Order: sequence, then C-alpha cells, then structure tokens
Amino acid sequence: MVQNSPMRTHRAGELGADDAGSRVTVAGWVQRRRDHGGVEFFDLRDASGLIQVVVDPEEHPSVHDLRMEFCVRVTGEVRRRPEGTENPELPTGDVEIGAADIEILAPSKTLPFMLDDRRDVDEMVRLKHRYLDLRRPRMAANLRARSKATAAIRRTLDGEGFLEVETPTLVNSTPEGARDMLVPSRLQQGEFYALPQSPQLFKQLLMISGVERYFQIARCYRDEDSRADRQLEFTQLDLEGAFWAEDDVLDTIETVLAEVVRDLRGIEIATPFQRLTWRDAMNRFGTDKPDLRFAMEITDLSDVFADTGFGVFSSALEDDGTVKAINAGPQEWPRSRADAITDRAKELGAKGLVWVVVEEDGAVRSPVAKFFSDTETKGLIEQLDAGPGDVILIAADKWRTVVDVLGGLRLDLGRPQGHAELAFLWVVDFPLFEEDEDGEITFSHHPFTSPASIDQMRDDPENAISRAYDVVLNGVELGSGSIRIHDPDVQRQVFEILGIDEETAERRFGWFLEALQYGTPPHGGFAFGIDRLVMVLQNEPSIREVIPFPKTQSGQDPMTGAPTWVEPIQLRELGVELGAEAKLRKEASPSPEPADTQTD
Repeated sequence: MVQNSPMRTHRAGELGADDAGSRVTVAGWVQRRRDHGGVEFFDLRDASGLIQVVVDPEEHPSVHDLRMEFCVRVTGEVRRRPEGTENPELPTGDVEIGAADIEILAPSKTLPFMLDDRRDVDEMVRLKHRYLDLRRPRMAANLRARSKATAAIRRTLDGEGFLEVETPTLVNSTPEGARDMLVPSRLQQGEFYALPQSPQLFKQLLMISGVERYFQIARCYRDEDSRADRQLEFTQLDLEGAFWAEDDVLDTIETVLAEVVRDLRGIEIATPFQRLTWRDAMNRFGTDKPDLRFAMEITDLSDVFADTGFGVFSSALEDDGTVKAINAGPQEWPRSRADAITDRAKELGAKGLVWVVVEEDGAVRSPVAKFFSDTETKGLIEQLDAGPGDVILIAADKWRTVVDVLGGLRLDLGRPQGHAELAFLWVVDFPLFEEDEDGEITFSHHPFTSPASIDQMRDDPENAISRAYDVVLNGVELGSGSIRIHDPDVQRQVFEILGIDEETAERRFGWFLEALQYGTPPHGGFAFGIDRLVMVLQNEPSIREVIPFPKTQSGQDPMTGAPTWVEPIQLRELGVELGAEAKLRKEASPSPEPADTQTD
C-alpha cells in the first residue's frame, strides 16, 4: 500500500481479496486492452505487478483511446472477479477494479518491440530503447534481483562489523592487469587521471589507517575487450580485513554468498566450499575456473605411452611435454563431427587432435589405432574408464597447451545447459608470476600479492606460489583476492623481479611505499563481480542482461551514442590533440544530430 500519496493509494500488484469493497487509486502502464462486447478490460501494470481493470465504455469513452504502454491513473472499487473468471497464475487474479475514473497521464508512441518475454528481440534494438526493455518482466526481475543482492551484501557485512567506505574514482594509473581508462586533466594539461580498475591501493591504505574491516560496492573500469561476462565498467563487492589470514577472507566471502543465494534463490548452499589448488584445477579440468557440475576430467596418459612408437606422442614426451585425454562419453561420431572437433582443437592452440572411438568388442576405431600396441590400447581404455560408444580425445604437446585445449573441448562437449545446480569452488595457490605475450615475467593477480615463500620468490620466481585465491561458480570466475604484501622490503623485491626499477616504483607508487613504512598490519581481501554473480543466479547468458545500461561488445551505447566526438574547443581546453588516424575517422564520420540536452 502507498501511504499518503496524492497520486495513488495502492500498488497494483499488492491488491487482493481482503481489499474487496475498497475504493482505490492506482497508477501505471496499460499492458494490454481487450474489448468483450460492451465491456472493456485492460491490465494496469506498475513495478509491483498488474491488476485487471473493468471499464464501461459508455461511462468512459476515453478507454477507446488507450494503447499499450499509455501511462494512466485509475480510481475505482476493488471487487472479486465473477466465479470462473479468476486467474490463478496472477497474484491479483481473484480481484479486479471497476473503474470510476480514468486519467491518461502520458500517451505512448507505437512501441519498437513488444514488451513481453515471449518474443525474441534484436539486442541492438533493445539496447537503443533500454528504458523500454527494462519494463519487460524478465529485465525488471533482474533489476530487483540485483537490488536484493546488494542489500544482502550490505546487511551481512554490517552484521560482521565492516565499515562501508568510498574511495576515489580519479586516481593514479597503476598496473593491475588491464589497460587503464584515462581521464585528461584540464588544470594540469598533459597529465591524466585513471579510473580505478579496483580500489586496490586505497583499501590497503585503509588497513594502515586502522579501519580493519572495510567494504564498498565499487564501480570499476577496465579498457579491455568486452565479452559475455565482461564490460568496460562494472560493479564489484570490494572488501579488506586487517590481521587476516586466508581462511578469514574465504569464510567471510562464503557467508556473504550464502546470504545472497538465500535471498535470490531461496535455497541454502553448503559451506565451506570445495578447494582446489591452481595446479590441480588445471590438470583435472584444463582451466582455473572449472565447472564442477559435470565430470569429464582430464586424464594423464604419459605413462601409458611412455615407450610408444607413435611419433606424435613420443616427440611430445621427448620435448618435456605431456599426453592427456578426456572421455567425452557416447557421441555420434561421423567424419564431419570428428573434423569439426579437430578444427576446434586447433582454434584452442593444438597442432592436431587424436580421437578414438571404443567399439562394442573392446577394440578401438581411430585413424592412428594401428600405431598403438595392445598394451597401450588396453591402458588407454582402463585409464579413461571407457565403454562401448565412448569417444576419447587425446592431445600431446607442452603441458599448458594440452590442458588449455582439453579444457576448452571439455566445456564445449559437456557443459550443462541452465544453472539449476550451484557449484561453488575456491581455487587457491596460484602462481605468483606468469609470462606475458612478449615472454616477459609479469604478475598473475597484481603486484601487491604476497608470496607463499619469500625465499622461493627470490630464488625460483617461475615456480613461486602466491597467497591468492579465486571463487568460481558454475565455471564463471566471480572474483579474486589475496593476502597482501605488508612489508615494504618484500614489495620492493617484487618490483625488482617484475623489472620495475626503483625510480619507476618511486614515481608510480612512492606514496604507497611510504605508507607501508608506518606499522602496516598483515591484511588481505577480496573482490567479486556483482554483475557476474547475479547473471549466474538469474540464469542469464550475459552480464548485459543484469546491468541496467550496458555497452555492446564493441564498447558502444546504442541509446546515447557514446562514445562520441567532442568539440575541438573541449580538446584544446584539455591540451589533447587527435592523432592522424583519429582525424581521418572523424572526417569520415557523419555529423551527429543535435543532442537534446534539456534536463530537469
């Protein structure tokens, strides 16, 4: 019920049999109108739901003017629907409003698409008219779920003694794994702010400040290519705790996630979550974000083929590589399918793929079966626990290539549709460093992650383990965290290994390194993507479906036209000049239509 509102007395979706006989005023949109021979019906919808309105057209001829999505206000009496006309699928299906007065608050143009969930609509059309798309039941439900998720997060962390603190959104550029979104400064021309990829250094400063338990629903920005679970701008839960070890962080995140799932799904999830080391996850599933809702684990066959005469396998093993396989289970396996899967393996990085089909008599069918000894064939079937009709896919190459390829094929062939089951997982003990595209050593998470062993980090950085951890749900990485470096000497050693000289470290992080010298407590934290979490819990294939106003995969906004060219005077004020390529693009671009800049 809406208390003391001049516009309406009740919300449409909250009316029921107990309100029969009451005079009410409701307001909302016309979902549909029906003419039943002398009596008009229309469904009025607001954010709470919808109610059927019955109109005598002789008393209210304006009802003939109503069209879908007209915004109206109705005053009338709530009454029970005649017996046999109730709608059990509707919360308000036992009642209706007999209209005494109808006021059109705002008409609507003809809709660019129907606002229901029964029709597929081109995404670009939906995004161009996102304000209409958000009226659809599915999208409105996603918005409510997102709100409930953030409410559950705040409620839980407040109960755990966390302090909500905002951090700046105009910051210094720091390396965190993706390109920064840069903002030129007008007052200091030639210098730039960066939008935060995360509040990483500021939340560590809060630990030095004595906050001890911090959290924030933070807006973050990364200049990287979009995909189904990634956007240029996104929202994450960001938290940090002083005097924390790994278990403190993981226990807190599990508590938060359990509360969110309880509010959105109405179910209890088991805690603590299963834990896998990064190495085990890669060896068994070929990814550091494994989907545990199905098996099809990777099996090592290096021992089976240790003395093989098959050149592809023997060459890989002699070159310190490996031979691994997955049992894809019973599959229809015509030559066309085999070729398609082989092409897919090459897309994933393989030079080729060996496939084997187990026959009814225990023999195998494969283009390379003649190169296998009886012992190798028997060992292959036993190791993969393969039965008649099963298809075995084998890759031989360097370890990382093999697990990446088989991990990708595993998802292609086995990943279940939908998200009825929730399989949470912690992946721990990540490598501290990794190679970048140029073969140079770089950090795996970020350069402020604590090593598990300082000695190993210094003496054997390629194999050093970090105190970092990821939480995964149904094969989607929700977020990452780590125990941080709180010793400035260790932090400088990390910079040295990464090739960041003292001058560069001082220029980019001097203010942070200075702060570390004032009694910094041991601390750790975590951040997970709220968009991704709600995406999975709402059974959506893309985070664009749970973000109110998202960008396309090319980073554009079809509704506002962003990004757009700006006036030359704006660039001059910032001391910014377009490069030659950008100037050519601008000259070739059509002149934009004047924008409607009227505001309230």
